[in-house]
Amino acid sequence: MHRTLARLLGPATLALLALTVWLGLVVTPPDRVQGNLARLVYVHPAVAWVALYLSFGTATIASALYLWRRTRSVTLDRVAVSAMEVSLVFIVLTLVTGSIWGRPTWGVWWAWDARLTSTAILGVLAAGYLALRRANDDPQRRATRSAVFALVAAINVPIIHFSVLWWKTLHQGATVFTANHTLKIHGLMAWTLLLSFVAFSLAYLWLLRARYRLEVARARRESDDLTAALAARVLEGRP
Repeated sequence: MHRTLARLLGPATLALLALTVWLGLVVTPPDRVQGNLARLVYVHPAVAWVALYLSFGTATIASALYLWRRTRSVTLDRVAVSAMEVSLVFIVLTLVTGSIWGRPTWGVWWAWDARLTSTAILGVLAAGYLALRRANDDPQRRATRSAVFALVAAINVPIIHFSVLWWKTLHQGATVFTANHTLKIHGLMAWTLLLSFVAFSLAYLWLLRARYRLEVARARRESDDLTAALAARVLEGRP
């Protein structure tokens, strides 16, 4: 990422998030049916978008490219683990905001609804991916096994997406990506919803970049530690 764009990413993200909060809480009107509870629409769908499609999708694509020998590189492995970690954070946020929405709407914090359950399973798979990486010391073997695991876990994403169509669920249908390509939200509310998607997408890019830099720093530290250990071993062998 270009340095100028990288420097602007953080301030732009904060500005758009602040604008989303202001529009969502102050400017836009309450819903006719759900009242102020409907203001969660400016958070929950965008968070789910990042969790399921942007971050998990990035991890899946990076993993697939890593398994292809022509494009295999340590950079792709680092992108995959960074995106997966960010995805886990947003999956948790998706479940939390969904529960806050569900309690007054459904009367319970949690229901074994098809979409909720499949999303929770995806979170467990993301956590399993991160655990798998800790169980392997060899970098290449760790990257390969993790990439395969990510591709298998990605099968759950289309299940989550189409769950409201395949099964009769408590979760409402799509608001934006409807089957007949028509919006169920209009006017200022629609623009605020769109802004929330942009803001949280930028937040994802910001977090991904920060997490990737941490991964690079960790790899350098491990390399330096290994070099120091080898040098110490050589000195021990000298008379």
